[in-house]
Amino acid sequence: MILCAAFTALGAEEYYAATNLWKALIGPACVSSPALGHDGAVYVGSWQGHLFAFNPDGSKRWRFKTGFEMASSPAVGTDDTVYIGCRDRNFYAVDKKGRKKWMFKTDGWVDTSAAIGQDGTLYFGSWDRKFYAVNPDGSKKWEFVTRGPVLSSAAIDAGGVIYFGSNDRKFYALNPDGAKRWEYAAGGAVISSPAIGDDGALYFTSLDGKLHALNPDGTPRWELQTGGITPASPSLAVDGTIYLLVNTNCCAVSPEGKFKWKENIWTHPEEEWSATAPAVLSTGVALFTSGDGLVMAHRPEGKWYWNFWLNGPSRSSPLVGVNGVVYAAGMGTELYAIKHDTGLAESSWPMFRANPQHTGRVGGSR
Repeated sequence: MILCAAFTALGAEEYYAATNLWKALIGPACVSSPALGHDGAVYVGSWQGHLFAFNPDGSKRWRFKTGFEMASSPAVGTDDTVYIGCRDRNFYAVDKKGRKKWMFKTDGWVDTSAAIGQDGTLYFGSWDRKFYAVNPDGSKKWEFVTRGPVLSSAAIDAGGVIYFGSNDRKFYALNPDGAKRWEYAAGGAVISSPAIGDDGALYFTSLDGKLHALNPDGTPRWELQTGGITPASPSLAVDGTIYLLVNTNCCAVSPEGKFKWKENIWTHPEEEWSATAPAVLSTGVALFTSGDGLVMAHRPEGKWYWNFWLNGPSRSSPLVGVNGVVYAAGMGTELYAIKHDTGLAESSWPMFRANPQHTGRVGGSR
């Protein structure tokens, strides 16, 4: 663990001393966020084109090789099938023993993470400007064409409506049959993964520098000028507070769309600005991974009280397991398991993709 000067000035009684349980080699430049299987296995994609599975003790379970880099994060089905996209233009289904079940070919990179519907349908977008619905057996259910690459990972509400953004500056709502329900015009590309509130409100950022809040019918609730130009994905606390990273700032936003606090946490060139999603714990603490290579914990009032060094800038969102263990990867070569005893907040969207299995669905696994 590394503590910065400002951090240690708080005094030893003010921070939790994060402890590394284990670390596992996954190769450099990881941008995939880890997901958790129902049996405690940890899955993560690598920039070298491997999908890794690790046992709860950190030992390697298996490694599955694809054809190119992975910017997608894994999603885990009810039977522990792992779904992930790849820059070889394919979307993969891999069983819990590391064997390919099927792959679905697109005409572009698949950088998005799949959302998994209640019936097992997989929803994901591609750089080919299309958004796909694929059946659990790998056959195409339908496709929806946009006017730009789709880098936004979809979210599914309790009624099965699917929400995602596109580089065409639109945010879309689709019915389960693929029919367009509505669209919302933002002022810039929408490449963040939306979060869904308890009341069905939709939160996402755009490259127009704003955090947008929409009602379930697509009408605007409010927008906040953040100045952010990174594809930050928000996460939600039980009290409705929205947490997100804005360039080099950790931020908390009220349900009414006002900054509660905003902390500049590092100074780095633009290419090292972080765009990861926070994880919100049951205590109200928010965990951020940063371009400084740290996992950082902020209390609800904004006080920074512990951190952990990941040996390189991070572009991977943190995962919190059911037992409170925090899993995080940096741009170095390793995945870390960090000892912690506080689980996720019981909100509708407390972390990237809503839950540890990354189903991207309200009321999904946890």
